[in-house]
Amino acid sequence: MSTRRSLALGLVALALAACGKAKEPQVDAATEQAQARERARHDAFGTQVQSIDKAQALQQDLNKKATENVDRVESQAK
Repeated sequence: MSTRRSLALGLVALALAACGKAKEPQVDAATEQAQARERARHDAFGTQVQSIDKAQALQQDLNKKATENVDRVESQAK
């Protein structure tokens, strides 16, 4: 009887715990993503993350230079 009673009490406690409201996340997705990227920089994948960052910076630089060249050519064509 003691085992059945413990089991029943355990199930009731579990049911009561499941009825509580779910907590809202404390951090928004963008902040969590930034924090995860920062943790990854110093983790086992640090060199890969740094390479991705360098590639993105290079892409932005090339896009900026290309836009400047297009603007320069358009201004000379007038």
